[in-house]
Formats: sequence, structure tokens, C-alpha cells
Amino acid sequence: MTTLNRFPGIALAACAALMMLTGCNKKLGQFQADYFSVNPNPLEVTGDRVPATVTARIPAKFFQKNAQVTVTPYLCYDGGQVSSQPYAFQGEKVRGNAPVVSYDRGGTVTIPVMFNYSPEMLKSTLQLAFSVTQGNKKYVLPNVTVADGVVATASLADARSVNPAIAPDKFQRVINEKYNADIHFLVNQANIRDAQAGSADMKALNAQILAANADSARTIEEINISSYASPEGSLDFNTRLAEKREVSTTDFMKSRLKKDNITEFGELTANFTPEDWEGFQKLVAASDIQDKELILSVLSMYNDPEQREKEIRNLSSIFDQLADQILPQLRKSRITASINVIGKSDEEILRYFETTPEKLSVDEMLYAATLYDNNDDRMKVYKQVVKTYPDDYRGYNDLGLTQYVAGDYDSARNSFNQAARINPAAAEPQMNLGLVSLVNKDYRVANQKFGSAAGIDELGDAMGTYYLMTGDAISAVNAFGQTKSNNAALAQILTKDYSKAKTTLGAINNPDAVTYYLTAVLGARTNNDKMVSSNLRQAVKLDRTLATRALNDLEFKNFNLSAIL
Repeated sequence: MTTLNRFPGIALAACAALMMLTGCNKKLGQFQADYFSVNPNPLEVTGDRVPATVTARIPAKFFQKNAQVTVTPYLCYDGGQVSSQPYAFQGEKVRGNAPVVSYDRGGTVTIPVMFNYSPEMLKSTLQLAFSVTQGNKKYVLPNVTVADGVVATASLADARSVNPAIAPDKFQRVINEKYNADIHFLVNQANIRDAQAGSADMKALNAQILAANADSARTIEEINISSYASPEGSLDFNTRLAEKREVSTTDFMKSRLKKDNITEFGELTANFTPEDWEGFQKLVAASDIQDKELILSVLSMYNDPEQREKEIRNLSSIFDQLADQILPQLRKSRITASINVIGKSDEEILRYFETTPEKLSVDEMLYAATLYDNNDDRMKVYKQVVKTYPDDYRGYNDLGLTQYVAGDYDSARNSFNQAARINPAAAEPQMNLGLVSLVNKDYRVANQKFGSAAGIDELGDAMGTYYLMTGDAISAVNAFGQTKSNNAALAQILTKDYSKAKTTLGAINNPDAVTYYLTAVLGARTNNDKMVSSNLRQAVKLDRTLATRALNDLEFKNFNLSAIL
């Protein structure tokens, strides 16, 4: 694609006056505008380009047999003009490879057109310039205007409005921790032996309960007792046995809590399981018993507990191993303490950040950034994160996010690259590097980076915008899904789903000037005067530059904007 001289007053060869032909050959006549049709007309932006197809229908007795014509499409606008790729066709007696147009019958020629879009093209004309060669003579014919203006609604796609992917903190105000200890019983017994009451596991559990009771940042939410009987013997006997173990363990635990003066422990709950077949199956599966697959097959074949026990006892060589290795582990009560660890309040976190940020964990500091509404304040927090925790990729990624929002794309790229170096597998920096490439219209790199960011929530909006900017509105709609954004609504407008576009625009939480402008476009396409006027006024109120665009925008060609703007 070539660009013509943009300086006014300098005549371009393509737009020059007709040169006179000397010699005996009959000169080619002037081309008429009605020889040509353009699709689309007016031209339309697709992605960031203006493509079109010009079809020339040359009448009979017009095209000289020894003539070769080179057609150069120009898009001419105030302040300049740009050219598309020249296209040649020739008469029947010309030696060359261009398409041939018959003198007697005429012919049809298709001329592809492509321009890189710039905002000045809204008010423009598509002109065809003709350079003719006949033998050793060259001359030009007058330009022909074949289309007026460019519908540039697609150019409102904006990568800058896409939210970069944040690498989130893992801060939890309340973290639940569970500690447990098992008390084992002898076969057919429910009394708690001293060795079990004073086991290492019970001492460790008791220490955690005591520590939580003494710590204002920890609360005991619940203490649960689950008691079990091994599955040998009758179900009736095992039910009574498991219940007795529950009672003895509950009494033991109440006594221990009373002795330690622990009164705030949420709730003490208890339950029992008469025959722990589930635990039995897990222990067998994890054991090194030689014929364990045979035992597991018996469990899968029979559901009745008594039948299961009978069939397993019939495996006499195996049952002795079960009695020694598996069954003793099932004669137990498990005591579980559920303890909540209460983290710092928002006020405490902000106070620490302002005074001694190094005392905050990386997740607390990342969380602190979310407590600020101002992008500059969040940037300050993330700069502290990368200073205090330089090996955590999240700090650099989220710093880049604030730089991206501020429009400092070079700094954002550097931060995202640093995050990707620290953690090459992290999806967020990859997506964000793709966004920076999209802003710079480096579509190849953008697509590559987005491909490395599969699975994160923000990718749909980024991919939808990528498809919009590369001219695939249908794929954009699919990628956006239920996203409520200007870009998503634009894709729906371009695919003529006006009802859905209206819903999307109405659901945008923080509408801006482009939101209102797109709503005005929607009003124009659905012939709603009120929607056009009210939304254009609001759009221009927020961004005065949109007034000039609207006056030249073919979307509003059927509306009198003088009373609106």
C-alpha cells in the first residue's frame, strides 16, 4: 500500500489533468461512474482496515484492443489521500498477463481495494485513477468517484479499555485449621486407657486447644468426636459398642476442657459409626496385604454387612492378617478441634502499610492494594510489594496492571515481562503482555501471548477485543460471552444483534463517552431519534472530540445533528 503526497497544492500524477495523445491510434474514452459498483458502499472499517471490492463492467466497443489500463484506487479526504494496490487490465492485442477485456463484447473486472484506516477517512471519497498505455504512448484519464465516505463504527474497538488480569492475593480474614487425635480401644472395649489419654497425639491436640484459648486472634469453632467400631461381629453389638465409645470419649473431653478452664469452644458435637466399612476399605487398599484385591472384590460384590463379614471370614488365610493389621485401627474415636485464625482487619493492614509495611505478608500487602480506590495509590502499594517481595511475580504483574491503566504501556510491558521471568508458567503476565501488543496492533504476538494464558477469566474480554481489531466480529461475540463492556456491545452491533447490544450497553457499570456514543449508534440503526439525541449529548459532554466525529459519521447521515451538538 502506498501513500500519496499529503501536502496541499502539490499535484499528484494520478490526479493530474489529461495528457494529450499523439499518433494514429484511437484514444480510449473516459470511464464513467456508472461503469463501477463498490461493495460495500459506503466503505466500512473492518478491524483497523478499510477493505472493499470494486467491480468494473466495461461496455462493448469501449476498450481499445491495444490499450492497457492501470487503475489505482485512492481514498481522498481533507488533508491527504492514500492509494491502494494498482490493478491492471488490457485489450485483446496487448501481450501481458493482465485480465483481458474484449472490444466487441466488453467485460467485467474485479478490483480489490484495501486501506489502513485513519480517523480522517470518515469524510472521504473513493476515486479511481486511470493510467493508459497504447503502444509507446502513455496518458491518463480523468478520475472517477465511485463511493463516498467510510462507516467507521468498528474503529471504536479499544484494547486500552480491557481490564488486565490481576494476580490475586490469597489473603483470608479467617483461616480455618483442623487438628485431630485418635484414641484407640481394645477389641470389644469402650474404656479409655491412660496410655491413649496421654498419647503424643492427644498432648499435641490439647496444646493447640490451649494456645487457641489464650490467643485473641484464634477462636475454637467446634470440637467434634467421631467414634467407630470395626466391622467384625454383629451389627447390633457394634452399634452399642460404637455408642459407648462415643459417650466415654465425650465425657473424657468434657473433663479435659473443664480441667483446663476452657469454656469458649463453640460447640462439642459427637456421632458414631457402628461398622466402619468405608475406613476398612481405605485401609485395605493402602495396605501391602498380598490378596487385598480379593478382599476389595468381596466388598464390591456384597452390600449386606453380615454377608460381607461372612465372606471375608471364609478367607481364613487372609482374615488373620486383617485382624492384626487393619481391624485394630478401626476401633477408635477421633477428636477434631476446628480452630479459626482471625487475620488483621482492613484498618490494621492499612496502618501497617503506612508505618511498617515490611511486617505485612505478601498476601496482606497485595490485599492492601484492593482497599484503595485510586490507581495511583494502588501503584504505590505494588511498588512496595516488588521492593519487599521481589521474588513474587504477582507484585510485578499487578504493578504492570496499574501502569497499563495509567497509559504507561512501556513500563507496563517491562513489569509484565519481569513477572513472566519470575514465573514463566503464570497465565496473568502472558495475557497482559498480549494486551500491550494489542494496543500496539502487533496482532501476531498478541495472539501468541493470549494462547499462553488459557483458563483465566479475563481472557474472554481480551480475545473478543482481539477478534474485533482483526475484523472478525462473529468470533468476537463468541469470545465475549456474557461480558458487559463497550467492546462486547460493539461486536453485537457489528453483527446486527441490536437487542442484545442494547442489553449489554445498559448493564455496563461505569458508562463512559464511548458507551453513550455506541448507544446513539444503536439508536440510529434502529431509527430511534430520542436514543440518538440524548446519548450523543451525553457522549459529547464527556468527550468533546466526539462532536466532530458525529458530524462526519455516516451512522447519523439521516439525522439533523445541528440541534443536538
